[in-house]
Amino acid sequence: MSLTLQQRLDRINVRVEELEFWRERETVPVEGWQFDGAPIALGGFWPRNDGVRKLAAQAVVPDHWPLDETLLMLNVGGESLIALTPESGEAERFGLDPFHEEFPVPGKRFAIDIDAVARKPFGEPVREPRLNRAHLAWIDKPVHELRLLLQQVAEAVQYLGDHDVVPHLIKAAEETFAALDWPSATADYVSRTAPQRGQQRIWQLPPLKPNPDALRQDQRASVAAALETLRGKLRALKATYPQQGKLAITGHAHIDLAWLWPYAETRRKARRTFHTALQLMKQFPDFVFNQSTAAYYAQIEEDDPALFAKIQAAVKAGQWETVGAMWVEPDTNMPTGESFVRQLLYGQRYFEQKFGVRHRVCWLPDCFGFSGALPQLLRQAGVDSFFTIKVNWSETNRFPYDLFWWEGLDGSRVLAHTFDNPVNGYNGSTEPKAIIGTWKNFRGKVIHDESLLAVGHGDGGGGVMPEMLERQKQLADFPAVPSMRPARVEEFFGRIHDNLPADVPTWIGEIYLELHRATLTTQSGTKKKHREAERALITAETVSSLAMLLGAEKPESLEAEWRPVLKNEFHDILPGSGVREVYVDAENELAAARDAGLARQQEALDALTAKLPKGEAQDVTVLVNPTLSDRPIRFEGPDGPVAAASNVPALGIAVVGKAGLTAAPGLTVTADKLENSHIRVTIGKDGTITSLIDKQTGREALAGRGNQLVAYPMDKPRNWDAWDLEDDYTANGHELTEVESVEIIEKGPHRAAIRIVKRFRDSTVTQTYSLWANAPRLDIKTHLDWHDRRVLLRTLTPVAVRSDHATFECAFGIVRRSTHENTSWDAAKFEVPGHRFVDLAEPGFGVALLNDGKYGHSVRGNVLGLSLLRSPIYPDPLADEGEQSFTYALMPHAGDLFAGGVLREAEDLNQPLLSHAAHGLQPGEVTPVRLSGHAVAIAGLKPAEDTGDIVLRVYEPAGGRGKLDVSISGGWKVAGDVNLLEEAVERNDDFGIRPFEVRSLKLTR
Repeated sequence: MSLTLQQRLDRINVRVEELEFWRERETVPVEGWQFDGAPIALGGFWPRNDGVRKLAAQAVVPDHWPLDETLLMLNVGGESLIALTPESGEAERFGLDPFHEEFPVPGKRFAIDIDAVARKPFGEPVREPRLNRAHLAWIDKPVHELRLLLQQVAEAVQYLGDHDVVPHLIKAAEETFAALDWPSATADYVSRTAPQRGQQRIWQLPPLKPNPDALRQDQRASVAAALETLRGKLRALKATYPQQGKLAITGHAHIDLAWLWPYAETRRKARRTFHTALQLMKQFPDFVFNQSTAAYYAQIEEDDPALFAKIQAAVKAGQWETVGAMWVEPDTNMPTGESFVRQLLYGQRYFEQKFGVRHRVCWLPDCFGFSGALPQLLRQAGVDSFFTIKVNWSETNRFPYDLFWWEGLDGSRVLAHTFDNPVNGYNGSTEPKAIIGTWKNFRGKVIHDESLLAVGHGDGGGGVMPEMLERQKQLADFPAVPSMRPARVEEFFGRIHDNLPADVPTWIGEIYLELHRATLTTQSGTKKKHREAERALITAETVSSLAMLLGAEKPESLEAEWRPVLKNEFHDILPGSGVREVYVDAENELAAARDAGLARQQEALDALTAKLPKGEAQDVTVLVNPTLSDRPIRFEGPDGPVAAASNVPALGIAVVGKAGLTAAPGLTVTADKLENSHIRVTIGKDGTITSLIDKQTGREALAGRGNQLVAYPMDKPRNWDAWDLEDDYTANGHELTEVESVEIIEKGPHRAAIRIVKRFRDSTVTQTYSLWANAPRLDIKTHLDWHDRRVLLRTLTPVAVRSDHATFECAFGIVRRSTHENTSWDAAKFEVPGHRFVDLAEPGFGVALLNDGKYGHSVRGNVLGLSLLRSPIYPDPLADEGEQSFTYALMPHAGDLFAGGVLREAEDLNQPLLSHAAHGLQPGEVTPVRLSGHAVAIAGLKPAEDTGDIVLRVYEPAGGRGKLDVSISGGWKVAGDVNLLEEAVERNDDFGIRPFEVRSLKLTR
């Protein structure tokens, strides 16, 4: 009878399964277990399942078992760190998880000590943990190797499709089975095969033999002979059908810094995984493992110094590769540009200090879209290559390249690579499906002859499995499949750089992920605190540096305060996709960093004030402008708001008496109107804005009611609750039109305000329309007391402006996006990232929507939209439950957004002028550093990390170019350009600045 190839393959698979039941020649249980010091029976339930529990036992290997063929088999009920300590010698440590349950033994007698948590990978609780399995096994190595080899033959047949080698592989497997002398004695055979799935479905199995016999020596000899014969046949077929394609294999464990578990558990996951990787290096000398994230190494250095020393040795030996250059793998949509600088500065410095290496590859496999600011910043930190695979997750349009130049806002380029692995993405394996599929999907093969493939289970899965390395070794003899080699990531990219043709495609600008759009809004309370912490630290450094320019001493570095901010920018913390415990920790840490920054600001103000010119004036106010925009005097004073008619110069200090703080004229308020010299606002009975007049142009800014608050209870994505926003969420929107109360709460002369209270179901929205006497913007201060689930809250404002694109602020620049849906690429961007503002403008006039802590925006047609809150139930059922406050603002303006002062007002909303009461000073202005020429924005003004110098970092925010001159007083001078690592660099240009360029200048004396 003639069977089809598929039928023959099915037959092979059935026979392969049986081999597994003969892998363990003999077994002995490990008994006498202790749980937290009390006895626990093998198979018994844990008496407690909270926290870290300790299990312990003693194991004795039978005398006739060879140690190199003996394994300890464990499943204790949860993720664990185990220590195996022989009678003489040091403990060997391993991570125990569902993918790592077999361990080499350190001697004939040894102690087992286990720290266990009742959790699976990805944070899933083990509801009823028990000591499931604990025994020693004498492994029949030829059976083990033959089973795996035959399984790989079957898998290769399945995924090679109609390749000519397929019939030959099937025939080789069939001949291998025919050559085996296999046991058949009833008692042993039935007992060995009892675990098989089909046998387990039998109504009642016969009595089973407790210790069924293993293969006899002659039977084992047939297995060994068949194994060698099959290997020979595969090598012969490889000569006829050579391997096709090349894969560079890097061992890997993608450990999310915090996600479906709190950070404390991550510290344990990292220790387990890293011990496992080091043990594999002993067993497989060619194994190469990579691990990103300076923060992990810093925590290991603190938690387990001995492990850290072993990692350092493995790095030096070349088997362990630190990668990534950054402090963590951050979200790249929401952090400010200076946060990216610090990710690279503190990451590269740590790697160089602890491991003697700097990185050339940015390793971000799992982030939810990528800012166009990144290429320039990477290049300025010594990084010329970029890796991700997340672009493959886009649901609407397939990203067109997997090997390409990524060109950023300013024209800087990094070489980018992504792979499309059909088996768990960046948590890959070396099985035929993965390697054949990855190579088949690699479109860049016409440019370069090799793709990268990262293998290993992440997030508590322990990284690479021994089987993955065994598979890789076996597949070296296979025909037709891609060849594999262990590789270092930086070497892989270096080889591409050395061999690139001229026609490598280029992707310009942001890489937008057409998925996970809701991460711009979820856990908005954490996002607000992050914005506050960033700004507090940047401003603290700015004021400290201004004080230094006036003669004050250099303060200590704020790196220690920056580190928790950078940590909480991780791509499953800041985006809001973690469990509740993550956000309790994050908000505490971010609040502490913010408060430390504010305290340092006060110290710097004291130091700065002490260096100002002395005079007779008493009861003066020292005002500091930490930005590069001339700013109107507008701040919250100890006696209330102040909005005066004069300005404070860029990076300047103004000493002002009481007369200089007189309110700017023209502010009025009635029950439904707010007006100053810039704008006139009318409030409707439903609490929306019915008119917004720009007095400079005389234009009505609105094309309908402004600040419509709409709740969308259809915010129920099909997957990824905290992550995703479906395009049909608008199908069921409820505008909040019922007003509970209206009250004038401020009447001027510096500020006027009208408070409006609305409700949505069980939640309360309190909004205060607030107008400063000298402001061209209307602030909408918002307080939410939120108690509804799976609802999205947005504000919508139709404006009297027509344009086919809107302008959104991003890190160190702007992004222009379509306001229409002409193409599928346009339509997919129905929710997009923005930082402090979005602007819709036509020639001569525009309207901006500003914010102090929101990121999810939309502009469709003429409607400006901002997402204010989401309340998903997974993985945090109480996301954004309770109270939070934030402010957004509407600003009509003449001209384009930069001529109209949008950036200045966005800076003011996010970082008001700093004020400080003082006595005995001379009124006037002090400007320690002046910039002239082309308009630029400040990124940072900070004390240098290692010297007494100051680093002034500016960026071109609009896409223009021009001259740039810097003058400094007090004996300071510009000593040239530095890179982001604060090292001198040559610049083949004058002191000008190019479109979206970031320039860092060293100031010295």
